[in-house]
This record gives sequence, structure tokens and C-alpha cells, in this order.
Amino acid sequence: MPYEAPPELASLTLAQIAEQVKQHKLPPVEEWSPQKTGDSLMRIAADGTWFHDGGEIRRPAMVRAFAGLLTRDPQGRHWLVTPFEKLSIEVEDAAFVAVDVSEVDGGLGFRINTDELVLAGPDNPIIARGDPETPDIYLMVRRGLEARLNRSTYQQLIDIALAGGDDWTVRSQGAKFSLVPA
Repeated sequence: MPYEAPPELASLTLAQIAEQVKQHKLPPVEEWSPQKTGDSLMRIAADGTWFHDGGEIRRPAMVRAFAGLLTRDPQGRHWLVTPFEKLSIEVEDAAFVAVDVSEVDGGLGFRINTDELVLAGPDNPIIARGDPETPDIYLMVRRGLEARLNRSTYQQLIDIALAGGDDWTVRSQGAKFSLVPA
């Protein structure tokens, strides 16, 4: 079955984005407890590029498949989990990169670099880190995994914040998020 990317964010309503999120089925890694652990020899670079044993993974379908198996533990370590094994994976910054954002119907929908859509809100907060002069903005995706906003998405979010006032905050699904690190 050929892969079909979700439609462009700007063309979707909040309800349509929510339906796309709901339809995205992920493996139930939370239910698996593999006894075998090891090293995947994989790395996710800060720009979102995936590598295995030093070579770039160039097939987007492979990256999407691995991304569905990814989780982060409370100590901040990243893992690829299958029913049979749990393999560590090096992540330089965040597991994903947010590459687009759209404000619609009181919500902020994000597209990450694996074409997954994420709705910011209480379960998927926007997090500001760094310092006020050079903030780093992240979006909680799932299973402790985050997406760092790329430059253009960060600029889109700033434009949304400034259109709503001068307090450098945005709202989504009833939650308010500061774009200035505390």
C-alpha cells in the first residue's frame, strides 16, 4: 500500500487535524516488556536526520517505521522498542523536528518531519527552553518524545503570538504557552 502524506495543515480545520491525529495508529510499545536490550547503532542528528552505523537512512518510510517504535524513558534515554528487544538510540537534541504550524479554530496543529500531525494542548504542550534572547521551542509529541521547532516554524509561531498580543504567548485547546523561557 503506497504511503499518503497528510494534507497540508493550512487546508485543514481543527476537527480535521484532530481526526488525522486519531487515525495515526502507532505500535503499542507501552504494552511491550522486552527482556533483551542493546544498542541500535542509530543516531538522530539535531536537524532530524537519522543515521545507522554512520550512514544516513535515506528512505523516509524506514524513518517513519522506526519513529513509531521510539520512546524516551524518565532518565531522558531514547529507545527503539519491539516485542523482542529494546535498543538504545542516540538523539542529539530532540527526536523530531516541527516543520510547519497552523492556527485554526482555537488550536495549533503542527506537522513534524515524519509527516505526523500533532495538536498542541494540555497533552502536547509547547515548551520554551534556553534563555529569553535565544529561546529553543519544543513540542511534546508522545511517550516523552519532543519535536524542536525549526526556524520557519518558530517564526510562524512568533507571528501567531504577536497577532494575539504582545505577551509572547500562544493558546491551543484551552492551554496557554509562553514562548519565553522561564
